[in-house]
Amino acid sequence: MKYLTNIGLYFMMLKKVFTKPEKWKVFKTVLIKEIEDLGVKSIGIVAFISLFMGGVVAIQTSLNLNNPLITSYLIGFATKRSMILEFAPTFISVILAGKVGSYIASSIGTMRITEQIDALEVMGINSLNYLVLPKIIAVLFFYPLLVMLAMTSGVFGGWLAAVLTGLFSSEQYITGIQLDFDITLIRYAIIKATIFAFIIATVPAYHGYHVKGGSLGVGRASTQSVVWTMVIIILLNYFLTQIILG
Repeated sequence: MKYLTNIGLYFMMLKKVFTKPEKWKVFKTVLIKEIEDLGVKSIGIVAFISLFMGGVVAIQTSLNLNNPLITSYLIGFATKRSMILEFAPTFISVILAGKVGSYIASSIGTMRITEQIDALEVMGINSLNYLVLPKIIAVLFFYPLLVMLAMTSGVFGGWLAAVLTGLFSSEQYITGIQLDFDITLIRYAIIKATIFAFIIATVPAYHGYHVKGGSLGVGRASTQSVVWTMVIIILLNYFLTQIILG
């Protein structure tokens, strides 16, 4: 019953979020700041993790290709497919659920316990629209770009592993990358990334907005938001894979 109540409150929150901003100039200023905080500041960690992730996938694939009848270009092919289908859209989403999700929940939660949200409501401002909508737009706008960056960095990391380790040929790796390129898989990854981005923005916002219990409550809400965001992403990943690729 508690979970049904939370789901109902979540959708009621979304209804209030998606209303026309009262002052576009103020909204634009907040939106630019959210793009910087939620998107631009995540570029470094996404590129770093994806680079090494691609290298690890390529090395592990190489070490498991013991059959001489299997050509080495499959290393590049497997790395490309792994990064596009799962690692870039799903694994990066789980990581950003911790980084971005905790930031959203704690920032809104802090405003709740310091009564800043109450002050906005007293002034007649739709606090949900003012606080949450810029975050949703910022994440939806920038997150697919981060996923594309993760794909590119991962594939480059695999090539870098070939150059540095010598376990496989960089020329064959590049051949494997070019083999059987399917734009549909890119669309699949972007669709997943967009849906996951919406979850990353809204679920922590819900927990932060309804926080109770002072500073301890903010910490608790931040932890819960990250856990629930990850759980929802993993479940949605399964169903989206069945629906789109099944």
